[in-house]
Parts: sequence; structure tokens; C-alpha cells
Amino acid sequence: MTTTDPTTTVPADTDPAGERRPVPGARYLQAFRTPRGIVAGALVLGLALLAALAPVLFPGGYDEQTPDALLPVSFAHPFGTDELGRDIFVRSVYGLRTDLALVLYAVPVSMVLGTVLGLLGAVAGWLGTLTQRMLDIIVGFPGLILGISVVLVVGTGFRGLVVSIILIGLPTFGRLARQVLLTQQDREYVLAARTLGIGRWRIMTRHILPNTLDPILVQGSVFIVQAVFLEAGLSIVGLGIQPPEPSLGSLLNLGMRYVEQAPTYIIGPIVVLLLLALAFSLLTDALNEAVNRT
Repeated sequence: MTTTDPTTTVPADTDPAGERRPVPGARYLQAFRTPRGIVAGALVLGLALLAALAPVLFPGGYDEQTPDALLPVSFAHPFGTDELGRDIFVRSVYGLRTDLALVLYAVPVSMVLGTVLGLLGAVAGWLGTLTQRMLDIIVGFPGLILGISVVLVVGTGFRGLVVSIILIGLPTFGRLARQVLLTQQDREYVLAARTLGIGRWRIMTRHILPNTLDPILVQGSVFIVQAVFLEAGLSIVGLGIQPPEPSLGSLLNLGMRYVEQAPTYIIGPIVVLLLLALAFSLLTDALNEAVNRT
């Protein structure tokens, strides 16, 4: 006859039956073990470090002027110089810093607010329907047109872009969360929880909300790319970041004025913009593959 040592403990990541429980968030880390995830992680990390260390790498700042205006690409100036003799590579790095700060602030706020609006239907059916009709109105406006309208009301610059990105993203996340809510609330385990008298708040936080995380995170990485191009579009028409502060869009706006004199003026900002979009596009694919893997 065998006995069990009462001092024996069960590891925290196993259940009483001895089966290993999944570590929360582990499947998201799996995304960075695929080829796409590795490339995406390297690009995002490299671009983020370059942007974060910009004041250290280029202590002269982004507005340091020299007599050498509109110089072509060279070893000293990898992207050339602009009409005031400022190094376009340095300005592109600071522009990247501005764009990353913008999307990493606005997109999470839009994700949270949109998800909350989408899940209001769990509180009351009429409230969820009313919220969705409001989101449908926002969807009716093209993103750039809505962004222009918001900036004209709020004002140009960083604040106007943040409000535009948050507002434009609300329908995306709100409708996605609403779809998950409608799918999950009729599942057997949710109906069983209601039968047992479990409250709406506990059902929401225990069952419905966790099921929204996967699609919301994947859609968030998609929307980051959209937000980057929205900033570029608004800045190109002069309604985004205002000079002398650089952004990738404002650099393209200035560069188009001198494209005949210095064709390489816009190449640098375009390369950085495409690298940023590529990084988050690959990250989207890697996350989508990870959360859908069985």
C-alpha cells in the first residue's frame, strides 16, 4: 500500500489532476517563434530603439540647420539634406519617434474604448443597439475625410491626430467586440452560468471578455498600420504635425515641393514609413497564426 506525502506540493501551473495548465499569454509569445514573428519582432524592436535613442544618437536635434541645402544622398547624409540644410535621415528618425508615440498612445485607447462600447449590449440590449447605430454613423465617413473633419474642429498637431485615430478606430473594435458578445452569450456554458444565478458582471469578465482579447489584439496590430498611414495622409495635406516638428507625413509634405530639385528628398521618409508598416503587418500575420493555432 502506498501513501502520499502530505508535504508534496503541486506546481502552480498544474491542476489537481496533474495536467499542466496553459500559461496566460503564452500563445502570444508563440507568435515570435515563427519566421514572420522573428522578422516582425526584430523590425519593431530595431525601429523602437532607434526612435527612443534619437536624442542620444543625434544630440543636435532635428532642426539643426547648415548651409548645405538639398544635398544628394551621401555617406555623411544617408538621405540627403532638405531646403534648410537639415539632415533628412535625422529628421526621419525623429519623425519615426513622433509616429510611434502617436500610434502607441492613440491605438490602445481606441481599442479599450471601442471594446467597452461593443460590450455594452451585455448590460442592456437597447444600449448595445444604440451604440452600434452610433458606430455605424462613424463608419459612414471615409477615414481621411473624418480625420480632416476632426482636425478642423480639434486643431492640427499631435492632439488632433490622437483624437482622429481614436475616433476612427472605435467602430472597428466596437463592432468586433459586439460580434464576439453575440456569439458567446448564446453558448451553453454562458446559459448554464445564468441558470446557476451567476451575475452579468461575472459572466462578462469570466467568459465573454477573455474571448474578445484574441481578435482585438490582432485587429489592433492591423489598425496600427492604418493609423500610421492616416497620420501620413493628414500631414501631407498640412493638417497633421506642424513644422518644424517632423513626422513621416510632414516630411513627405515638404519633400514633394522639392521633388524636381532633389528627387531623393522623399525616399528616406518613404523607406522608414514602409519599414514601419511592414513590421506591424508581419506582426499581424504572426499573431493571427498564433491565436488560431489549435
